[in-house]
Amino acid sequence: MGKVRTVLSCRDCGQQLAQWAGRCPGCGAWGTIEEGRGDNAVSAAAVETLAHDDADERRISTGLPGVDRVLGGGLVPSTVALLAGEPGIGKSTLLLQMVANLSAAGLSCLFASGEESRRQVSARAHRLGIDGSSLSFVTGRELPAVVEAARSMRPFLLAVDSIQSLREPSAGQVPGGPSQVRGCADALVGFAKSEGVSVVLTGHVTKDGDLAGPRALEHAVDVVLAFDGEPRSGLRMLSAGKNRFGAEGEVAWFEMSGAGLREIDPAHLLLPGGGEPGAATALPLAGRRGLAVEVQALVAEGEGAARRQVSGLDLRRFQLVGAVLDSAGLRLGRADVFGAVAGGARLDDPACDLAVAAAVASAVARVPAPTASAFVGEIGLTGVVRPVPGMGARLSAARAAGLHTVFVPEGAQGFEGLRPVPVRHVMQALAWAAAGPASVPGPPPALGLPAKGNGPKGSKGSETASDLGF
Repeated sequence: MGKVRTVLSCRDCGQQLAQWAGRCPGCGAWGTIEEGRGDNAVSAAAVETLAHDDADERRISTGLPGVDRVLGGGLVPSTVALLAGEPGIGKSTLLLQMVANLSAAGLSCLFASGEESRRQVSARAHRLGIDGSSLSFVTGRELPAVVEAARSMRPFLLAVDSIQSLREPSAGQVPGGPSQVRGCADALVGFAKSEGVSVVLTGHVTKDGDLAGPRALEHAVDVVLAFDGEPRSGLRMLSAGKNRFGAEGEVAWFEMSGAGLREIDPAHLLLPGGGEPGAATALPLAGRRGLAVEVQALVAEGEGAARRQVSGLDLRRFQLVGAVLDSAGLRLGRADVFGAVAGGARLDDPACDLAVAAAVASAVARVPAPTASAFVGEIGLTGVVRPVPGMGARLSAARAAGLHTVFVPEGAQGFEGLRPVPVRHVMQALAWAAAGPASVPGPPPALGLPAKGNGPKGSKGSETASDLGF
């Protein structure tokens, strides 16, 4: 005979708990938690078919087109979404604007805040031009109080700011602890699924940019939205890292102003520059959209250990590209190399590797990149330029930005209206920098481009510097 398992559950609603509590987190009843045998404590669940119903895919607009696009077309009823971001990035502002738009559309919403008082939230709404008299508010510190208020009101949306400030009194831990976050999230997910209420939670992130709390939190929710950007620039980016109801990786761009968050078209904000040494145009993907972004580099003589510093770029990939260029003969080992992205954007797309290399080579040679050109390709450790996905969207962005020439990996297609320059090795894509500047003194020898015949020795399947005209 197998071991008999004892469980704790509520005799009124059937909510199961990991440990005893005086009050049920599911229905809010007191003194209803009792032990039962695992083989008969829970009644059999209702069995239904999977016949499709159009109502299952009904989506409600949040009033913010960018948010709707990231969600996959709108908010699905009974969804639990997690909005994560750094302190001060605008999570509470975005959540309040969503609640205000849904309330204005005739849908009841309940805003639960454990980080700000009713007066603080009211003041924020006033600054944003929102009529606070149409919004419902509850203090979001105690989980049972929030669930009970939502159960009695039955809103379409329950907005909780934040999951780390919410606590279950019977758990005996401070808010934000792993057990508290896991237990509160589980209770809210169960409430959303059983009552048909959509729930949006805000969440903190760690100093490394990861979501704070147990990893189970991300698995429990339906949607994980990341809200980040450069606080000083006002530029914000909303992206979906997990979405059970839409495509992952979709992105929306916002600008923070005194009137709140306003969606912007990054194509007008991140247009490429041109004509300056140390700059090159990259074509990253933002969700399913392509962008034309200026990548900048500065190479200077250094003293002591060489520095590699970036703003808006992935430092590890920046160091990798620098190491490949150094091994190919660009001699960056003793130089300080700095990289940045114009407009305050952040790029982590490997397809920007070739543009970073072009910007560095342009800075070393003091030669501008070819006029109206862009660079697309991932650079491997051998210097080979690898193909990247989404070429159609990238090339569309190049055409929209008025570019004419695109350096791409061999085999790429779809260049209507553009002049492609297929390349197989990174140094082949930088041949335009080998001649050096026409009107200014050449770079210092320690930072010089490889002289003809002095580059790395070739291997099978790759070109030597001499073959490429260096």
